[in-house]
Amino acid sequence: MPTLQPRNKVKKICFRSSRIRLLLFCNIIFLYFFCEFLYFICKCQILVVILQTINAMSHEQQIQLFEDRKVRTVWDSEQEKWYFSIVDVIQVLTDSANPQVYWRVLKKRLAAEGDQTVTNCNAFKMQAADGKMRMTDVADTEQLFRLIQSVPSPKAEPFKQWMAQVAAERLDQMQDPERSIQQAIADYHRLGYSDRWINQRVQTIRARKELTDEWQRAGVKEGQQYASLTDIITKAWSGKTTRQYKDYKGLKKENLRDNMTTMELALNMLAEATTAEISRTENPQGYVASANIAHRGGQIAGEARQRIEAQTGHSVISSVKAADYLPPTDEPPQLSDTTTINN
Repeated sequence: MPTLQPRNKVKKICFRSSRIRLLLFCNIIFLYFFCEFLYFICKCQILVVILQTINAMSHEQQIQLFEDRKVRTVWDSEQEKWYFSIVDVIQVLTDSANPQVYWRVLKKRLAAEGDQTVTNCNAFKMQAADGKMRMTDVADTEQLFRLIQSVPSPKAEPFKQWMAQVAAERLDQMQDPERSIQQAIADYHRLGYSDRWINQRVQTIRARKELTDEWQRAGVKEGQQYASLTDIITKAWSGKTTRQYKDYKGLKKENLRDNMTTMELALNMLAEATTAEISRTENPQGYVASANIAHRGGQIAGEARQRIEAQTGHSVISSVKAADYLPPTDEPPQLSDTTTINN
C-alpha cells in the first residue's frame, strides 16, 4: 500500500493542474468577451457622439420674440422648416404659470381622442431656464396650427400670423443674409441696447466673419481649433480665456459678446481684425502657424487696452453684463458671429 501513495499524489497534482488550466482558459475566454463587449460599447458611444454632432450641425437653435415673449425655435436645415417649443407656445397663448402641466394634460386628451398631432411631435434638446440642455417637445408650423385649435386663446390668430412671418423671413434671409442683420438690429433696439452698442456689435460680427474666413483658408479645422484660437486671442488682449471672461461676468450659456461693453467690443474687434490682417499678409498654413498669429494679434489689442487703462485710471474689463441694465425677462436676439454681412 505505501508504494501506491506517490501515484495518488501524482494523480492529485495532475488533477489540480488540469483544473488550474481550465480556470485559466475560462478566465481568458471571459476577458476576451469582456474586452469585445467594452469595444462594442465604445463604438456605440462614439456613434452616438457622431450622430449628436451631425444633428447639432443640421439644427440651428434660436430664440424668437412674439410680443416681447420668447419662443425657443429650431431651424432644421435639411428639411428647411422651423420647429417651435410647444410649452413656450402654450405659455404665450394661455399665460399659464405652469405650461408644462398644461401641455401634459392637453397631450393626454389629444391622444385619447386619437389626434395624430401628438404622436408625430418631435423632441430636441433645448436650453432650459436653468441653462441646462433638456429634451423639449417641438412641433413644426403645420402641427402647431392644429394644436392651436385645441387651445382657446385670443392670441391664436395673431400667433398664427407671426409663425407665418417667421417662416417667410427665414426664407428671405437665406436669399439675402443682410435681412438677418436688420432683424437683429430691430430686436436689439426693442430690448434696450443703445445705438452705439448695436453699431459696434454689428461691426464685431463683420470682423469675426473675416477672421473665420481666413482661418478656413489657412486649413484650420472648424470647432475645437476655432475655439482654441479664439481663447488665444481673448487671453492675449483681455488677460482671460473665454471661459474665465464669462465666469467673471457671471455668464453660463449666454453669448459673451452680447454682454460686453462698447469698449470691450471695440478691443475684441481690434484683436480679431488685426489677427485677420496679419494672417492675410503672412499666409499661414495650419493651426500652429495660425495660433502664433492669433497671439500676436491679441497682444496688439492688449497693448491698446493697457494704454487706455493708463489714461482712464480704471480697468476696461468689466463685470457688467446685459442683465444688469436690460429687463430681466428679455433675452438678446440670437445673432450668430458667423453671419454674412453684405458690404
